Amino acid sequence: MNTGSSEPGEVAVASDHTRADKAEGERALGSRAPEFIKASRMLHLSWQVGVFIIGLAVVVTGVIMLPLPGPGWVVIFGGMAIWATEFVWAQLVLRWTKRKVTEAAHRALDPRVRRRNMILTAVGLVIFGGLAGFYLWEFGFVMPWKIEDQ
Repeated sequence: MNTGSSEPGEVAVASDHTRADKAEGERALGSRAPEFIKASRMLHLSWQVGVFIIGLAVVVTGVIMLPLPGPGWVVIFGGMAIWATEFVWAQLVLRWTKRKVTEAAHRALDPRVRRRNMILTAVGLVIFGGLAGFYLWEFGFVMPWKIEDQ
């Protein structure tokens, strides 16, 4: 496939910046609308308004899902991905988010961090078990439906 070409017979020369982006697995910034839509300014503007409205609906749905059951953050990032098909600012936000998530994953897989997290989890479970044991020793275990009215 030809780099940067939109027609099968065209050969486009990629700049060094484009090669660097391709090497990192990132696409070039800008609209991904079909060429026939980009050819007409009014059609392209209408296309962008439609993409914005659809992306906004998805993002608002994700925000509503945050306190409710459902994959809120996944839906929000899905809406951002819809926006990123047309808007450079959304593409930059998604690139930044992807970079931060990758950095967090690398930090979480660091053996020292994993060991620390395992120790903290074990200490937390011991403390919770001690508190639960103390509560049961002090008050006993009574099922909620057997609690007598006072």
